Order: sequence, then C-alpha cells, then structure tokens
Amino acid sequence: MRYLLMALGWLAIALGMVALVLPLVPTVPFLILAAMCFAKSSPRVHDWLVEHKRFGPPIRDWRDHGAVGRGLKLSTVGGFAAALAFSAAMGLGAWMLAAQAAFAAAAVSYVLTRPAVPRAAA
Repeated sequence: MRYLLMALGWLAIALGMVALVLPLVPTVPFLILAAMCFAKSSPRVHDWLVEHKRFGPPIRDWRDHGAVGRGLKLSTVGGFAAALAFSAAMGLGAWMLAAQAAFAAAAVSYVLTRPAVPRAAA
C-alpha cells in the first residue's frame, strides 16, 4: 500500500505541474492530494512538499484551516471567466457554454465559500 500511495503522490505532483500551464485545471488540489499520499507513504517527501517555498503555503492553509488564500480565489475566478470568454469567442455551442458555465459556477462557488485566511489570523 505504501508504494501505491507513493506512486499516486508522484502522479498528483506531475498532474499539478501540468496544471500550472493548462487553463481551467487547478494545481492546488493535486498538491493537496500529493501531500495526503506522502503523509502515509513518505514523511520525508511530505515534509519537503509542505515546507516548499511556493507550494507549501496553500497546502498548509488547507490542511490547518480549510482556507483558500485570496490570491488563489482571484485566480480561480479570473481563470474560469477567461476560459468562458475564450470559449464564447471561439463560437462554441450554447449547450457547451452552458455546461462549462455550470461547472465553473460550482467550482467557483466552492472556492469562494472557503475561508480566505486562517481563522486564528482573522
């Protein structure tokens, strides 16, 4: 089981890195999944990921407080808005735009309802 979790953790890291350059694909959930997998399979890799200068803060905010930072919230809303605008400019059909908008609305609603800062700091 340990090796399966380790492999899943590295797969999540890889998907998170791909998500950095793909619109509409979030990075942080993949990193949170990786941290969860590494917590059970490799404490050394888990600690590296959670203490990483760039990737660690959103993982720690989520783990410790269920919080999503304001910057991530803004980039989520902006990314979905840009993707919808791009899709509309490409002339996608109304049903496709509606499906994309419904998915975006659900994802954005979830992200926006999470606390923005840790409760202790608020």
